[in-house]
Amino acid sequence: MKKIIFLSLFFTSLLSVSLRAATPLPLPRFASLRSSEINLRVGPGSEYPIEWIFKRKDMPIEIIDEFEVWRKIRDYEGVEGWVHKSMLSGARFAIVVHTFQHLHRSADLHSKAVAAAEAGVICKILETKGDWCKIEAQGYKGWVTRSALWGLYPHETIK
Repeated sequence: MKKIIFLSLFFTSLLSVSLRAATPLPLPRFASLRSSEINLRVGPGSEYPIEWIFKRKDMPIEIIDEFEVWRKIRDYEGVEGWVHKSMLSGARFAIVVHTFQHLHRSADLHSKAVAAAEAGVICKILETKGDWCKIEAQGYKGWVTRSALWGLYPHETIK
């Protein structure tokens, strides 16, 4: 009888974990918005009210929780809520968070600036090298310091 109770509890706990863990991917992790209009809900389901509507395609977000096909996300300003996983992309983007950043030809502050980006500009992350990120923003490619961006972790490597 003890074995049956133990096995029953064991399988029940496995089932609840499998329902909660929607993907084998780590949490938290960064992703981006797939569409230019995405509803942010107060809970993990379409029956929950819409609290906010995101209107910036490719905006980086951080996935902080999962429930079945729903992802709890946070944006660079700290806004949190739930979206359907189909509204997210694994493509890596960042947002410039410091005012007026020069995009350098190489990962060196003394290298020539090829363009500049203001705070709020969304850019594609192409590569990381130490404290530097190679990005593409509005058709320009260049290197900026990692600290000028939100959308990647301090020691994360992107190739």
